[in-house]
Amino acid sequence: MNNQRRALYLSHGGGPLPLLGDEGHTEMVACLKDIAATIEKPSAIIVVSAHWEAANATVTSGERPGLIYDYSGFPPESYEIEYPCSGNPPLADAIVRQLEKAGITVSADNTRGFDHGLFVPLKIMYPEADIPCVQLSLIKGLDPAAHIALGRALQSLADRSILLIGSGFSFHNMRAFFTPDTEASRDANRAFERWLVSTCSDKSITEDERAERLVAWESAPSARYCHPREEHLLPLHVCYGFAGSACSKAYELQILNKESSMYLWEVDG
Repeated sequence: MNNQRRALYLSHGGGPLPLLGDEGHTEMVACLKDIAATIEKPSAIIVVSAHWEAANATVTSGERPGLIYDYSGFPPESYEIEYPCSGNPPLADAIVRQLEKAGITVSADNTRGFDHGLFVPLKIMYPEADIPCVQLSLIKGLDPAAHIALGRALQSLADRSILLIGSGFSFHNMRAFFTPDTEASRDANRAFERWLVSTCSDKSITEDERAERLVAWESAPSARYCHPREEHLLPLHVCYGFAGSACSKAYELQILNKESSMYLWEVDG
């Protein structure tokens, strides 16, 4: 019987482009397929997406959530993508109970659909759409400590066959994607990535220190260049809170010509 807590922070790329054969996402697609082939198939998936912020933690509780095409300016086929996975109301109820026990204000939403932070990576990883999914929102204000606490509150979920996914992007400066690279921009991208890989991977630092570094992420090299706004980073904080340890594996890759990373945790107990 699996007795591991499993979490994956993934960089989900640019809108629907990973599903449209975009060359800038070749490494990302291959990485996600490799991860799915390597880990045990989960019984259910909780996705914390960068594309959903709510006043308080909110969980999708519908049985058959539709898809939210929360992007614009892409080809018509981008709005015909299907990912007909089911919701998981019992899991949503369990999440609500665990967050309430931890003193976290939480709501359930039985009408909201799944945004592209869920359906784009999962269509790559699990194209059969046969794993029930629940989305959990970020909390407005984007306090990093609150998102680590959100993950910690989920540690008590009884079912260890669940996979928690933090769906964001380790580099998310939108302007930089549309301007030519320079030596300075590449150095800034690289500096933050080196810090992030070290913070998530270094087994020699204590968990108090790791948490402190993630809470104070703005002090990392080139932090605000790589994340002018932090919604694409904070799903990682939820994953770390859930795992409470150094990652089991870090994946370093190029997405849209930027150094990017993903992190997998498989933690006993």
